Amino acid sequence: MSVAPKKPEHTTPAWPMPPSGGYTADDLDTLPDLPPHTELIDGSLVFMTPQTIFHSVTIRMLENSLLRTVPDDLAVLREMTVVISQQQRPEPDLIVVRRDAATTLAQTSFQAEDVLLAVEVVLPESLDRDRETKPLKYAKAGIQHFWRVENKREQAVVHVFQLDEATRNYMLTGIHTDRLKLSLPYETDIDLTLTY
Repeated sequence: MSVAPKKPEHTTPAWPMPPSGGYTADDLDTLPDLPPHTELIDGSLVFMTPQTIFHSVTIRMLENSLLRTVPDDLAVLREMTVVISQQQRPEPDLIVVRRDAATTLAQTSFQAEDVLLAVEVVLPESLDRDRETKPLKYAKAGIQHFWRVENKREQAVVHVFQLDEATRNYMLTGIHTDRLKLSLPYETDIDLTLTY
């Protein structure tokens, strides 16, 4: 008599249960087994979906370009969280920060006041967060510059925003499709052609 092999049991992952009042910015450094690139938005954990080639290539192209001309007192970093408040610790795809804010190689986040530029490369799954939720929080935190990058027919299109200090909202200053040439937050000239 033969016995059919046992089918493996499907188990549901044990998702962390939020505490009363939600998680705090410090919890991201202490909660065990969080997926990579977990953000904190409004006290809730947000898990990133797998990235696309567009997302990966665009981040690499922008990072390499920003690194070529970054002044000595600034640093370009990818996928680092920004502490905006106790319940807000989003993770932009790229940030430009004051170099003296990087105090140790074990550092996992930056304070919003040390960030000059936040960059989000939009995925279909993160569209509302990248167009509305996160820019609003970056602006209220005083981050001077924000770039939102969208995929338009396999081309990176960069929407450039600058903070209006009076309203603490971003103003659109340009939409760039082939080349991104700016003087703020520092002089940069980026060919937006994607290659992989």
